[in-house]
Amino acid sequence: MQEFLEHVLPLLIDYPEDMVLTKQTSGKRTTFHLKVRQTDVGKVIGKHGQTIVAIRNLLSASAARHGEKAQLEIVE
Repeated sequence: MQEFLEHVLPLLIDYPEDMVLTKQTSGKRTTFHLKVRQTDVGKVIGKHGQTIVAIRNLLSASAARHGEKAQLEIVE
């Protein structure tokens, strides 16, 4: 799951070197916290939130295959 995010997210933003992705695990629930530049937040969210919804859906589907739950939060 983390490899997926580390591969996809830098392709969406202008400053991938400033991206910080942290992982917090609690039982079978994993929460990823994404911190990017303020100018890149809109690129991750996308028009009407479509991009972030798609990424979260893929992340949840991947976690479900392993019997886990995962979510992605953007930290400002």
